[in-house]
Amino acid sequence: MPAMAPRGGGRRRAINEINMVPFIDVMLVLLIIFMVTAPMLVPSSVNVPSVGKGSKVPKVRADVIVGKDGSIRFKADGNERTVSVQSLGTVAKSWLKDQPEDTPVLISADKNVSYDDVLQAMSNLQKAGVPRVALAVKSSN
Repeated sequence: MPAMAPRGGGRRRAINEINMVPFIDVMLVLLIIFMVTAPMLVPSSVNVPSVGKGSKVPKVRADVIVGKDGSIRFKADGNERTVSVQSLGTVAKSWLKDQPEDTPVLISADKNVSYDDVLQAMSNLQKAGVPRVALAVKSSN
């Protein structure tokens, strides 16, 4: 309800103005809060752990090599062949039939390769039921 201002003659009339002082006070408080908290916010960053030498290096493994152009090569038992992303899981699974149960499939990719290409390769291997999928990294030593 609008405030009523007394006027001479006993009649009351509504004030048609909005009082801006409370609005400005709230805005100044919010401005100060944001100015104080903004420098405290740190943008999130991914802290990738460094790796050392593995305790047990497998003697038999298959390598999936993702090229800079997105091509995929499957290398096992000294044979290397280019495969499509869709057939990668089938090729790996058929090779693993003749191998010990804990034989890993190692994915190697250049650091300039698209992250999506590596994930597609990993996803297709897991969908095919490959039990051990690993990523190749450089050691920090």
